Amino acid sequence: LASAVGLAPSSCLERVRRLKTDGRLVGFHAEVDPAALGIMLQAMVFIQLSDQSQAAVKAFLGAVEPQPEVLAITHVAGQHDFIVHVAARDTAHLREIILLHISSMAGVRHVETALIFEHHRAGGLPDYL
Repeated sequence: LASAVGLAPSSCLERVRRLKTDGRLVGFHAEVDPAALGIMLQAMVFIQLSDQSQAAVKAFLGAVEPQPEVLAITHVAGQHDFIVHVAARDTAHLREIILLHISSMAGVRHVETALIFEHHRAGGLPDYL
């Protein structure tokens, strides 16, 4: 990182530490090739709950978060209540995730699934922010 931004390693480390302490950097990640782990399919699962109360939302999150196939959960406004990004070995595994682990959860009213053909990570915040 230091060579990429043209700083001495000690200066760069101090700046990163300060960004973490200030709460501007909240985490780091490693990007893994899903295919190397046998993940050949990913999907976005759009979920409507039958009840949008705080208790229902907490119950849904408590049930879906521990699922190992769940990569991300986004609580949204509009037609759907949640978008859940899932990873699966194949279509049979995806079907199992949807039928056995998501649509059968208490409080889930409707489920729609969209397969992901390609995924590209954005480069960060736009310059105007």
